[in-house]
Amino acid sequence: MSDSRETGRHAFVVGYPIKHSRSPIIHGYWLRQFDIEGSYRAVEVTEADFPVFLGRLRDGTAGYSGGNVTIPHKEMAVRLADRPDVLSEELGAANTLWVEDGLVYSTNTDGLGFLANLDERRPGWDRFEKAVVLGAGGASRAIIQALRDRGFNEIHVVNRTVERAEELADRFGRKVFAHPMGALSEVLAGAGLFVNTTSLGMHGTPVPNFPLERLKPEATVTDIVYVPLVTPLLLQAEHHGLATVDGLGMLLHQAVPGFEKWFGRRPEVTPELRALVIADMETHA
Repeated sequence: MSDSRETGRHAFVVGYPIKHSRSPIIHGYWLRQFDIEGSYRAVEVTEADFPVFLGRLRDGTAGYSGGNVTIPHKEMAVRLADRPDVLSEELGAANTLWVEDGLVYSTNTDGLGFLANLDERRPGWDRFEKAVVLGAGGASRAIIQALRDRGFNEIHVVNRTVERAEELADRFGRKVFAHPMGALSEVLAGAGLFVNTTSLGMHGTPVPNFPLERLKPEATVTDIVYVPLVTPLLLQAEHHGLATVDGLGMLLHQAVPGFEKWFGRRPEVTPELRALVIADMETHA
């Protein structure tokens, strides 16, 4: 049953464009599960209008307890928040906002979602010292931070533009190393984790053949792309007999802390929820 604390609470996901977001499916499922009188809505806001939107969130006129932030507003969200936490400040990006006493607080749950997905789907994945991250864009930041904080001693970031990888090595410290694409085979040798944080393979587009045989035989390969669910990279990894984890769980698990903040209940990522999102992906492929 819902109680008075939960009645009439509303949250959002804001981005531009936003129509393909699956966050309303996830949070709508949890709202029904807990019988909460509230809503979670997708709100399309341009970059120029985002400061105004945040001002209305702060003063209460928007009518929201908080919400999620997606592309292209994550960097602006942390700059405009009154109380960014340590995670979002170090990342320079926020994906979760909430309001307390007229102040906007921010955090970033992408790294938590990444770790929780691997913990659920591949227990023991983190027993190795060395990880390789492909890509140095915005998505890679939270993953590098999460791997460093989980205890990996070597995190090798490989990117077409090595200068961008070097920026991340400078941001996240001495355990992070930057490399050009030509070094991929070398740095994969003996690694226990390979993560694709780029858009390679999205919607099944072809990807190059990666030298995955250089990884440890017990290594895990994971992809933050989840459309298709089994990406070309994961197919290559399966061909080499390597364990794989798809990227959908990251989306599901990163949503948990925000829902708890806004609606006062901590939800669970269930097989039913996963199946619901997969069915939507198949419908709107």
